[in-house]
Amino acid sequence: MKKLLIGGLSAFALTLNVANADSPSIKVGTVAGPETDVMQVAAEIAQREYGLTVEIIEFTDYVTPNAALADGSLDANAYQHEPYMQAMVNDRGYDFAIAGYTFVYPIGAYSEKYDSIDELPEGAQIALPNDPSNEGRALILMHNQGLITLEDPTNLEATPIDILANPKNFRFREIEAAQLPRVLPDVDLAFINNTFAQPAGLSLDDALIQEGPESPYVNLIVVRDGDEDRDEIRQLVNAYQTEAVVEKASELFGGAAVPGWVDKQ
Repeated sequence: MKKLLIGGLSAFALTLNVANADSPSIKVGTVAGPETDVMQVAAEIAQREYGLTVEIIEFTDYVTPNAALADGSLDANAYQHEPYMQAMVNDRGYDFAIAGYTFVYPIGAYSEKYDSIDELPEGAQIALPNDPSNEGRALILMHNQGLITLEDPTNLEATPIDILANPKNFRFREIEAAQLPRVLPDVDLAFINNTFAQPAGLSLDDALIQEGPESPYVNLIVVRDGDEDRDEIRQLVNAYQTEAVVEKASELFGGAAVPGWVDKQ
């Protein structure tokens, strides 16, 4: 893989075919892991069906792919759900648009110390993803389980300061999402996005708390505003929303990847 440096972080360019000077091509950002493997299938279909070369740039965090899209280093990215995108737009002033939908990757709460949430002790240490919306996503799940009470359980950007009641005096650690599998042995419970849980050998079936398929957190193919109708972008979306991509996601994620475009057509 060809190494690139974007925003001070290492990324990898995965080019499936070498394009000639006249063939259309786009650069798409993904987060390292099985979601990249799923995008590779879409890229193969785009090349075969449309003659479109898709260069996949792989990142290791949630922030840089949006910065790279905003500055023109990418044509699209595919890793985030709408609440996260909107939080970044509000925070950084990005001018983004949704070009298409990919999968819902449910978040789960994992423990290496306990077999059920009822076993969590007084003062248990809970690790949360520290990015906007995913932290709220985890806290809302805790609220729905009766573990805490949030001031506003519909607030997708809730943080621990929005907790009204914490009967067991849980202690919260806000951790970068990619690092959560590494801290799992050191905490009592950790909420881990399936993007990072699956590569770490964690199965959603083992999660003590998990989202269902009704989750609103469907992931997106995001572009700069005005690019959503570009031929290359439409071709990428069409290539992604295919049965071959669903089969690859099912192979990698089992039941933890739910096609999110069916009800969006």
